[in-house]
Amino acid sequence: MPYPLDLTGRVALVTGAARGLGFAIASGLAQAGALVVLNGRDRVALEEAKTRLEQSGGRADTSVFDVTQRDAVRASVGAIVAQHGTIDVLVNNAGIQRRHPVEAFPEDDWDAIVATNLTAPFLCAQAVIPVMRERGRGSIINIASLMSELGRPTIVPYTAAKGGVRQLTRGLATELGPTGIRVNAIAPGYFITEMNRALLDNRDFDSWVKSRTPMRRWGDPAELAGIAVFLASDASSYLTGQTIFVDGGMSVSV
Repeated sequence: MPYPLDLTGRVALVTGAARGLGFAIASGLAQAGALVVLNGRDRVALEEAKTRLEQSGGRADTSVFDVTQRDAVRASVGAIVAQHGTIDVLVNNAGIQRRHPVEAFPEDDWDAIVATNLTAPFLCAQAVIPVMRERGRGSIINIASLMSELGRPTIVPYTAAKGGVRQLTRGLATELGPTGIRVNAIAPGYFITEMNRALLDNRDFDSWVKSRTPMRRWGDPAELAGIAVFLASDASSYLTGQTIFVDGGMSVSV
């Protein structure tokens, strides 16, 4: 019987995979044996990420499409299946952040945040469900957030969208359970990524994160790889509908 964390022979699509948390997750899946299809909108950045992954011994491909565009999502998923035979794992990682006081939050920014962080995971899930259903198995992993549980000033749309991702995960898991498709979410806390660069460079905020987090530090993106592999693999074969917080303990401390 194969080791339950072994992903050899499986195909994983990771959105927003050129850098940051997406690339770290893609690297972990590749190290576990999966062929990983890296998605993003920047072809050059994706090719660079693919090269880095292959240099570390992984197997990778790229797929350039905008996750907020239904037709592009469906066409690209179809092309991936035609080339690689299936999609066993979908990681809905692509996300954006904008910060403004709530009373001055631009409507366009609200629309962009909700489209990328909430609508896109729904569109991508819709696109992969038929191929997963046909095989009677599949793992969809949504990237939620600590903000699925807590709130902070100036990021109301992000908090609303990520709260929606948590409920999207539960809804999909409930409906898709009989098909053999599992749906779970990872909720990262504060990680060292480019999206958080302004926060990392703010000495007061950096000190606040470290003091507020029981482990007294920011997370390293590589620390998400293990939980992603677990959720993608047969080691979590009876786990669905769950949101797992990876936040150094911030969500459980006062």
